Amino acid sequence: MNAVSPRLDRAALSALPRAVRPAVDPAALRPRVVHLGLGAFHRAHQALYTEDAEAAHGGGWGIAAVAQRSTAVLDALRPQDCLYTCTRRDPGGPATRVVAAVTEALHATADADRLRALLASPDVTVVTLTVTEKGYRRDPVHHGLDLDDPAVRADLAGAGPPATAVGQLAVGLRARYAAGGPPLSVLSCDNMTGNSTVLARLVRDHVTAAGWPEHARLLEWLETSVAFPPTMVDRIVPAPTEADRDAAARALGGRRDEAAVAAEPFTQWVIEDAFTADRPRWEAAGAQLVADVAPYELTKLRLLNGSHSLLAHRGLAAGLDTVADVLDTAWGERAVRDYATEVAATLPAAPGLDTGAYVDSLVERFANHAMGHRLRQIASDGSLKIPERWLAPLRELRSAGRPAPALTGCLAAYARHTRAAPLDDPSATALRTAWDAGTPADAVRRLLTVLGAADLADDAELAADVAAGVRELDRGA
Repeated sequence: MNAVSPRLDRAALSALPRAVRPAVDPAALRPRVVHLGLGAFHRAHQALYTEDAEAAHGGGWGIAAVAQRSTAVLDALRPQDCLYTCTRRDPGGPATRVVAAVTEALHATADADRLRALLASPDVTVVTLTVTEKGYRRDPVHHGLDLDDPAVRADLAGAGPPATAVGQLAVGLRARYAAGGPPLSVLSCDNMTGNSTVLARLVRDHVTAAGWPEHARLLEWLETSVAFPPTMVDRIVPAPTEADRDAAARALGGRRDEAAVAAEPFTQWVIEDAFTADRPRWEAAGAQLVADVAPYELTKLRLLNGSHSLLAHRGLAAGLDTVADVLDTAWGERAVRDYATEVAATLPAAPGLDTGAYVDSLVERFANHAMGHRLRQIASDGSLKIPERWLAPLRELRSAGRPAPALTGCLAAYARHTRAAPLDDPSATALRTAWDAGTPADAVRRLLTVLGAADLADDAELAADVAAGVRELDRGA
């Protein structure tokens, strides 16, 4: 069917069932938001909020979305006039809609001139990012910009268009300043504590290290004209599959959508209300604008993302494939609840947030077999995820003199994964060689050092407890 079926595009919209059509007319949109990181998550989250806000209030809020490396998503979107479908994987059956919020699809380096011009344009007043934790290229020890990273060094040398998201943003902000400096708001939507605050530091680090003649004035302008409101995003978006494309084709009456994405029913976006420029009215689409995003951010990062990592590493050790498979076991739900009970003691209060109800909702979301969320996808890049998801609350509990058996067990599952499983991780070599010599406790100490936790590595009792957990998992394998 795919070989002869026509593609989704603007000309096809009028023939689609009304319930499937976009909430807005794509011809009424222009690029007012630039998004760095054109992946499935953005297309199933911020793009939908932006389209629904546009439907409620207008303003022409289209998104110029930028792929960082691969051209696959560009090759899928461009023949479709940047239209795509998002299918909500409800337990009772899928629900599909066409999304028109993306008006332009660019490649970060191939279209560098266009990207720089957009970032300088007064019509663009918002930049968002979903480039994953590793896309920020932070120094694992000092947490500033990693000036030893080869891609960062190449960007700073300026021999070609910037290949890193921070470099692209810094160069674009420099062009914006030179063009008169209209205000701008920049929102990181990645899973990092204080994500946009972190991004602000990295951009300033880049500007300082680049040594541009106007860098001191540019830094002053950044302080007064560019806001970096922290955010918390929450929606489970598995990697798209052929089944998702088939579901989209059925909803589209046989037309193909090669850029189809799918997501769980649940969605949340919490944004600190600290903007310096015009923005879409995302609150009309359900986003929460709050005075302080930190409590929401920590709750999601430590409970949802932290338990996701737990299920991934323990589930892979048990030979399981998806999150819902783990929830089907005798131990899956209990592991989530024990972990959440332990970590909840480290969380600040948040207005309207009931931790017990939140954990109940996690269990329900994780048990949704319609999601098919792969454990290997969640387990990737563990060296970048584990420090914030597990090590930060572990330190707080230990500092308060409280036991942390669930987090110790998490580390055991992760340690065993680094020894026994294929690794998709930027520190894969260092993680694997940690097991080359010495006792299991020695390996645990080396692993913790790779994770930037030398303080925890120095604790012989913790290393021994984690090593004992690895042996227990080995016996159960």
